[in-house]
Amino acid sequence: MPESQAARSLVEEATKKSGLVWVRGTERARPVWHVWLDGAAYLVGDGPGEQPLPSGLVDGASAEVTVPSKDKRGRVVSWTAEVGELAPGSPQWAAAVAELRGKRLNAPDGEAMADRWARECRVLRLTVRQASTDLPDASLAARPAATPATTRGPLPGFLARRRRGRRG
Repeated sequence: MPESQAARSLVEEATKKSGLVWVRGTERARPVWHVWLDGAAYLVGDGPGEQPLPSGLVDGASAEVTVPSKDKRGRVVSWTAEVGELAPGSPQWAAAVAELRGKRLNAPDGEAMADRWARECRVLRLTVRQASTDLPDASLAARPAATPATTRGPLPGFLARRRRGRRG
């Protein structure tokens, strides 16, 4: 089997089995849940009560997708995707939404979810443009995102003793 076919097969199997993928548009990568259907990953988000999608995911743009192992959480494969936004009500949108509805956990509106997605959310198709089984040469570590969150100070005495292994 040629390398490109092996890489594409790995992308498909790993992405199907993974509960989420890390997607990077123009800024930081974000974890997003998805479904795999007809050779592409489908995402829904950017609406009230739905996952925020990475910035830069617009029709015709490129995105980097990293698929983690479901059990070890390490990187299995990365691939470059072409982003396509589906028009609400189109046959492709309806097929994608039918699959996405089955995977959406804890939906606040049940049967009305598809109507809400059509009004307020975006449904994206990530098609494999390039797949590779090569590992990167450099570290993929990134600086943590800036946040206003801080620690509140030293631990209370009874927790500090427990942390050191003493019981009080």
